Amino acid sequence: MELEAVGDLALHIILSKLGPENVGRVACVSKKLQLSASEDPLWSKFCSDELGLSSPLDPLGDPILSFKEAYKRWREAFRKYPWPLVKRVKRCWDKIEDWLSTNFPEAKATLRRGASEADLHEAEEVLKVQLPLPTRILYRFHDGQEITDDEPTARTGSPAGSLGLIGGYAFDGHRVNVYLLPLSQVVLETSHIVRHLGFVATSQIIVVASSCSIREKLFFLNCRNGQLYVGTRNLPTEGEMMPCVPNGPLKPVCDLNDDQKQDGMLLWLEEHGRRLQSGIIKVREEGKLRSISQYPEEPPLCTSATTNGIMVRGSAVFVPELTTPQKDEEKYLFSYSIRMSLLPEGCFLNGNHFTSCQLQWRHWIIPANDAVVDGVDGEGVIGEFPLPRAGDKEFVYESCSYQSSSRGSIEGSFTFIPGRLTEPKGRPFRVKVARIPFELPEYIF
Repeated sequence: MELEAVGDLALHIILSKLGPENVGRVACVSKKLQLSASEDPLWSKFCSDELGLSSPLDPLGDPILSFKEAYKRWREAFRKYPWPLVKRVKRCWDKIEDWLSTNFPEAKATLRRGASEADLHEAEEVLKVQLPLPTRILYRFHDGQEITDDEPTARTGSPAGSLGLIGGYAFDGHRVNVYLLPLSQVVLETSHIVRHLGFVATSQIIVVASSCSIREKLFFLNCRNGQLYVGTRNLPTEGEMMPCVPNGPLKPVCDLNDDQKQDGMLLWLEEHGRRLQSGIIKVREEGKLRSISQYPEEPPLCTSATTNGIMVRGSAVFVPELTTPQKDEEKYLFSYSIRMSLLPEGCFLNGNHFTSCQLQWRHWIIPANDAVVDGVDGEGVIGEFPLPRAGDKEFVYESCSYQSSSRGSIEGSFTFIPGRLTEPKGRPFRVKVARIPFELPEYIF
């Protein structure tokens, strides 16, 4: 009765701090409290705090009349799952979707509506697996990506698509772009793997993501231990895979009463969302083609050095699908991206100012395990002689290097000519390329 005597504003503040479950209990006390507990601004706060909703939407994204009804539908739709885990999965998807909306809306448009419980059950029946709890909830939000004729599936032999949610890289004719597969494609790809790679049907391994390249890059979820794996170059012959997330955070994944679940799929997508939001990886434009590039863009994974007004940035990615960890030599393949530009103020050399400089020569040192294992000297880069001009966009190129160790690096210098090679305006000078680390990452994409 004392609570009923509290003013409306104070009562609203009190109820908002109680949380949805306790507000439901308070509503049973009296008609006045039931009325106060039904006010939509109160449920607007709950929807915002727990689900990140700024307008009343149901789990499929369709608008409805009130926040209270929206909250009710969300709880009913996911009533068989631990609510803290549902909220965590939604935060994961929200981060990725928010980034896509701003930076890559054409890729966001490929995200499919969430799968139903019936869809999940049917896939489990065909695959003869029990999907880990976090992965089930991930698919309830989005059933992978829509893969159209313009974005062909992995084994068509068609050129790679560019709208993969995970993205990829390209070097020396090898192009990779990774998509999240819808359940229907999960079934088809997994069936293909079981038939052609000799996996036993009881292995509990399913294909959840793949590239659209001729040489496939495949990601597998082990439904028994929750780990996510990627196939190596030895996948077709030996079924070899590498884990994509640290084993430590993985927990048992099939108990519906445990809200502390986290499998490889959820950890992987959470890390991907963090890398997108922090700007570590970005959308790259090549002509009219846009795609998410896995080459890091921020320190410490991206290094930078400026010499006489020429800036050279560099970063590397691990390439698991071309890696052969069981070999004695050249086990690990890394692809590196080099970006060079002339600052807007131009090049200053020996008191002289130049608005353009042209690359003539490259010199690389490739150490591994603190010892120099290789060196490269040659004209130009990838058959080109970049001519950066003051204020122009970066010239970007990618190449690769095999390493016998999972840790190594590449560093060196470029020789530039002031002006251009055909009309030099000064003496050649060296431009530093800061050390680019090659490291087997904790999270493999």
